[in-house]
Amino acid sequence: MFQPTIDPKSEFRTRWSIGDVLLPLAIVSLIFIIVQTASKFAGTYDSEYVINLSLSLLPNYALQTLVRMLAAYGLSLLFSLVYAYVAYRSSTWSKILIPLLDILQSIPVLSFLPAVVLALVGLFPGQRLGIELASILLIFTGMTWNMTFSFYQSLSSIPKELIEASQVYRLSAWQRFWTVELPSGVVGLVWNSVMSVAGGWFFLMQTESFTLSNRNFTLPGLGSFLKAAADQGDNVAILWGIIVLISIITIIDYFVWRPMIAWAEKFKHETVEATQVPESRVLDFLRRSPTMRIIGDRLFSPLSESVNHVFRTKADFAPLQTHKNYKWINWLNWILIGLVGFIVLGGTLEAALLLGQMPLSSWQQVLTGALFTSIRVLVVLILSLLITVPIGVTIGRSPKLAQILQPIVQIAASVPATALFPILLLGLANIGGGLDIGAVILMTLGSMWYILFNVIAGAQAIPSELFEAARVYKLSPLERWRTLILPGIFPYLVTGIITAVGGAWNASIAGEYIKFQGKVLTATGLGSTITQASDIGDFPLLLASTIVMSLLVVTTNRLVWRPLYRLAQVKYQLLV
Repeated sequence: MFQPTIDPKSEFRTRWSIGDVLLPLAIVSLIFIIVQTASKFAGTYDSEYVINLSLSLLPNYALQTLVRMLAAYGLSLLFSLVYAYVAYRSSTWSKILIPLLDILQSIPVLSFLPAVVLALVGLFPGQRLGIELASILLIFTGMTWNMTFSFYQSLSSIPKELIEASQVYRLSAWQRFWTVELPSGVVGLVWNSVMSVAGGWFFLMQTESFTLSNRNFTLPGLGSFLKAAADQGDNVAILWGIIVLISIITIIDYFVWRPMIAWAEKFKHETVEATQVPESRVLDFLRRSPTMRIIGDRLFSPLSESVNHVFRTKADFAPLQTHKNYKWINWLNWILIGLVGFIVLGGTLEAALLLGQMPLSSWQQVLTGALFTSIRVLVVLILSLLITVPIGVTIGRSPKLAQILQPIVQIAASVPATALFPILLLGLANIGGGLDIGAVILMTLGSMWYILFNVIAGAQAIPSELFEAARVYKLSPLERWRTLILPGIFPYLVTGIITAVGGAWNASIAGEYIKFQGKVLTATGLGSTITQASDIGDFPLLLASTIVMSLLVVTTNRLVWRPLYRLAQVKYQLLV
């Protein structure tokens, strides 16, 4: 039912390019700049905020956290739309932006935490602004990658018939974006927004309260409240903090995500109306509300027409303008690439000189840790696929079931596992295994949701008429999975796998190095190496461990993710 649109064998072959060499060097330079900035921090900043575990302050903490989450999500959405669209429309920049995105999303945000915090505090000494910006930036980096991947994958999977139709009707670039390209990514963006916000909640404790050597960086918020409660062993405060968190997630789900999911149904490519669709009482109320109808007619409709008028260009002159400006745009691209290349080479040289000072034992620690964490990431990926694919397809194909399970899944994905980790460790201590098993469990809890939400979005995006055809032809369940379900969800599954691997690397930092009941528990791995380097302020070791992780991601991207993306584009594109 999903047939190749072009010969996959001829398009599947890719050649090594200069980008495969420059991109790893670019990441080395970026990491070096951040770490070097942090290492020059000479202040003695101590947070003036002491988290009070009084329950009366919980609403205030929750409100401040919500403001940070909203700011980070708005920034993530804007970044995702611009970044993915530029990569989609420019073949030159796509060769740089997409591999770079593969790398950036897989570099654990927690490995940048000490460097980013110290760098921003250094820029705003003695002020809370630096810590606030660092917290929002780190939440942003935990949100944006899967949204960007999802939108780019949706753009790349637009049926060719729709693109040809837009050319026949001579739509301008803005009209094509507004009527064809943006609607194609709405379903994936909505579901990945749910996952992104859930991921922001997951790492909230680390981004609002952080300690480096003798420096304490704390912001008032729900995450820092939970961390303080966990550190003091106050189970009552932990319980009430989680209750408030679950209440917030439930309210947001009912008033925001359910209406958005139901609204996004109209953007699916279907010729036969589905028998079951997601429903939302809030959306039904807004659609029937006379007040909202008046606001839409008098405010949003004129505003939409004004925006369309500003961006609309005459189709007769579009080809001439494109041909006239092409050479200038090409030259500008190469100038920017050359400037970036010069900075990259300089940063790489400085990083090499710093890494040359590391002893051999430190390099052995980094490489051994990389091996152990890579094995854990592979195990976590296999477990996540086995658990989430069947559940995601079931939820995605049953709107009534989704109405019940989607809020539960979102709550489970959002509750910080690090807050419950002490209880998990007590249980593992009784059965054996300790942190080696605990790290795998925590990494699975930190990554499986990315696959689950993408599979749900992919299953919902499969047109209902294809399932009707499967019933007419009396396909067996195995044949349905082989010819319809797996090909249909494959592009979304690739996106989920890539972001899940990044989530697993992130969670390894929190799961391989734990301070528990006055003791430090460690598991051999790259995550524990990064945490130890942050704890003692060993910036060369932090730089080396993060670079090794990036090189692993680059190799995986070149050998696995890029071919899978290409396969999803050329073989499993939906035809209309």
